[in-house]
Amino acid sequence: MKQLPVLSGKEIIKALKTSGFHEISQRGSHVKLRRSSIGEIRTVIVPLHDELAPGTLKSILRQAGLTAEDLWRLLEN
Repeated sequence: MKQLPVLSGKEIIKALKTSGFHEISQRGSHVKLRRSSIGEIRTVIVPLHDELAPGTLKSILRQAGLTAEDLWRLLEN
């Protein structure tokens, strides 16, 4: 398994949008994104920091239902 990259909040938002999420709102430096699919709704809050801490990135991926491999694929596109 590849390690998680060091990403900014804007970069992770771009990757999540590629995966079907869309922006719902923003409050200060935090953006709320949501993806609806059959049977589930996922909501993720992403801070607009220059670099996300590894634990924060892992939490965002867990909330989004994505793995590190999924993130790498989204970043390649």
